[in-house]
Amino acid sequence: MAPTRIVLVRHGETDHTTDKRFSGGLASANPPLNELGRRHVWETAEWLATVGEQVDVVLSSPVRRTLESAEIVAEVLGQREVLVDDGFAEMEFGTWDGMTFLEVAEKFPDELKAWFGDLDHAPGGGESFRTVQARVLAGLERVIEAHAGKTVVLVSHVTPIKTLVAQALGAPLEALYRMELQPASVTVLSWFLGGSEGDELMASMRVFNATPGAHWDGAFPL
Repeated sequence: MAPTRIVLVRHGETDHTTDKRFSGGLASANPPLNELGRRHVWETAEWLATVGEQVDVVLSSPVRRTLESAEIVAEVLGQREVLVDDGFAEMEFGTWDGMTFLEVAEKFPDELKAWFGDLDHAPGGGESFRTVQARVLAGLERVIEAHAGKTVVLVSHVTPIKTLVAQALGAPLEALYRMELQPASVTVLSWFLGGSEGDELMASMRVFNATPGAHWDGAFPL
């Protein structure tokens, strides 16, 4: 069977992105895309449209900024609908939501230190990285089962995308501390069965954190 290609698109900018504020999932302030964010997503969508005939489905996190981004992508690619999977929502940051890193460091210094040192630690009222990993990987299983051998554009967030990259590369979850993703950037992972028995889910990474113009001219390198 052909690999299942997942084209991961990070949502465009919101005012929280611009101000470098923690911005979580459905329990967050749930800000919309700002004007710059919409423009960047449109540019990314037009880049993807160069291989649009290969895209079978557009999937999104249920969070407002991802849905708005996915609707732009679907429109440009000529897809009739956007499917939604809650598993790919951003991490919930609880009491940190809407705060800058410096504000959290000043108000919750012990919590912040614990968060960086323990993947099972969650901000007050929020989620841990391990919790997010579990629901993201469950979402991955659903995508591969429903769209095996297809090409899926999945619009999501920093934490879920980095979690999928770590899984694809066989890296420990701590690897997400060492990755950065631009708004409206694209990462491509291909998932397939391999290993000695041919039944192990494996992956390769074709593209990471790419944006139109900055990395390639011309057609998207799918």
